[in-house]
Amino acid sequence: MQFEHLGAHPRIHPTAVVAPTAVLSGDVQIGPECQILHGAVITAEGGPITLGEHVIVMENALIRASASHAVHIGDHTLVGPMASVSGATIGDEVFLATGTRVFNGARVGRRSEVRINAVVHLRTVLPPETVVPIGWIAVGEPLQILSPDRHEEIWEAQKELDFPGYIFGIDRDTPDLMVQLTERYGRSLARHAHDRPSD
Repeated sequence: MQFEHLGAHPRIHPTAVVAPTAVLSGDVQIGPECQILHGAVITAEGGPITLGEHVIVMENALIRASASHAVHIGDHTLVGPMASVSGATIGDEVFLATGTRVFNGARVGRRSEVRINAVVHLRTVLPPETVVPIGWIAVGEPLQILSPDRHEEIWEAQKELDFPGYIFGIDRDTPDLMVQLTERYGRSLARHAHDRPSD
């Protein structure tokens, strides 16, 4: 299904194939020869999403842009089943395996591989041809790639990246952080109440 959101309609190249159960919402541009499979959700929440040529978005993947974080996915890139890309730039010929997560402000270099259930954290930069092993976490710039059992080191790097401040504009030390976060984000998402089917 396709939806107009905030006055913008998805634009799909005539050679692209979008499964009937995929959802495209807002300022989404799908390039030539792309394949968007069943259950994929590509939603532009105020910022644009562009997919280059021959991009494959597999089943139940999520691609989301915000007003402050657009998404660009380069040519010949594969976004695996149940993977998630939020507000990030993905280079050409990148492999994002099943269950990977790429967060806002991240940049994944050309021909990189983010393997099954691995994470590229907020504002992290992967140089070209980087491999993030299965289940590992890439964090920061300069880049650190850490195994999940190294939580304390990961958290040290994450604190500096300031997820609530960078994404929601809220200080982490705010006493009612989740109250403010959910109310602010909820108001933003409520703009979908005025979406209209466009296909």
